[in-house]
Amino acid sequence: MKIQDRSNASDHLANERTFLAWIRTSIGIMAFGFVVVKFSLFVKQISLLLGKQVVIHQQGYSAIVGIVLVAVGTVTAGASYLRYKNIEKQLNEARYKNSSLLITILVAFIFLISVSLIAYLIESI
Repeated sequence: MKIQDRSNASDHLANERTFLAWIRTSIGIMAFGFVVVKFSLFVKQISLLLGKQVVIHQQGYSAIVGIVLVAVGTVTAGASYLRYKNIEKQLNEARYKNSSLLITILVAFIFLISVSLIAYLIESI
């Protein structure tokens, strides 16, 4: 492990904070995916508890969307680690270059999933 000078240490600490923020984001995406998968089961259990018949569409997409979200959360965690290590290497070599590719891909995916969920909810009304 290399001993860093003080000016470089703050850059490395910022890189670690950013990495941890990405990890929190990936955990949030995975948790949301889990909730989406389990939501239909929750509705069934509540309907049984209340003694009411609730029609659940068996061809629903909640399981697929939930699994995709969990997978995206996993990929985000892996990509954030690779980004962290790449930035660490760049900082050690004093040649940092900013890249927003991971952010752009994640935002585009979240946007597409959001639009798909909105369309699905409108269709199911």
